Amino acid sequence: MSKFTIAIHGGAGTISKKSMIPEKEIAYFKALNDAIDAGYRILDKKGNALDAVKAAVIELENNILFNAGKGSVFTNTETHEMDASIMDGKDLSAGAVAAICNVKNPVELAYTVMKKSEHVFLIGKGAEEFAKQNGIAFEPDEYFYSEFRYKQLLKTKKTNETALDHSVDPDSSSAKASEDRDKKFGTVGAVACDVNGNLAAATSTGGMTNKQFGRVGDSPIIGIGTYANNKTCAISCTGHGEPFIKAVAAYDVSCLMEYKGFSLEKAMNKVVMKKLLKIDGEGGMIGVDAKGNASLIFNSKGMYRGMKSSDGKAAVEIYR
Repeated sequence: MSKFTIAIHGGAGTISKKSMIPEKEIAYFKALNDAIDAGYRILDKKGNALDAVKAAVIELENNILFNAGKGSVFTNTETHEMDASIMDGKDLSAGAVAAICNVKNPVELAYTVMKKSEHVFLIGKGAEEFAKQNGIAFEPDEYFYSEFRYKQLLKTKKTNETALDHSVDPDSSSAKASEDRDKKFGTVGAVACDVNGNLAAATSTGGMTNKQFGRVGDSPIIGIGTYANNKTCAISCTGHGEPFIKAVAAYDVSCLMEYKGFSLEKAMNKVVMKKLLKIDGEGGMIGVDAKGNASLIFNSKGMYRGMKSSDGKAAVEIYR
């Protein structure tokens, strides 16, 4: 029986303690702990890693603090376009969706694509039709609405910029807001190793504030934002999607482990602290291996993150 472990993230970027009000900090810690507990309860009952990561991500999607599901940011046309992916390391099965609207839990739809279709990746209206045929829950626009997020959209529209995070301060000065826009990333994700040494990973995001042209980042792309393989690792990424796509970030960690014999931590460090930094790829990733070892690595100033393992190790952190 293997040591079992779950790790989660809620986004990375310029997250400083001095800019965090105490009430919001408490809310973030509670949200992260709730997500860890949702996944860990399944693992503790000898459940599988796939169900654990799905449960943890659903918990984060249902929390308005995070840029996924309920907390998703606004697009240029004042809608919410969400992306998600999930992968099972046992047999490399995977499901992903992008540019979907009104789906309550995008990760649930990604899971259903994996389990009930012959495909891996569905997008837009077709993905929504598939969701309806399979009884996936939808919510009206009002469910996803947040005054805070709407103010962010109005602020970014003034300068015709895009913002890479749910927590840009809509009331901050123009210069500071512009600086922060490039430095915060609000994707959520989870990785797990169960008692049988099976691995799984899942990632979900609302994308960029004021995004246009149907832009899709790294989160729903298997091998980039999400990857799981029992031979190596399970990885979920958060960051500026374009550099992560160019680096094939999640799969590269697996390759370094499989072909060069790197440990999980060494491989993740190589990708996050060297390869991504060379191409201005700011952000981070979480990972577990088949022995239940976890690593949470980022090159930004902070990352909402946490983990819990059956050997008693547990941590929930925000800042560097």
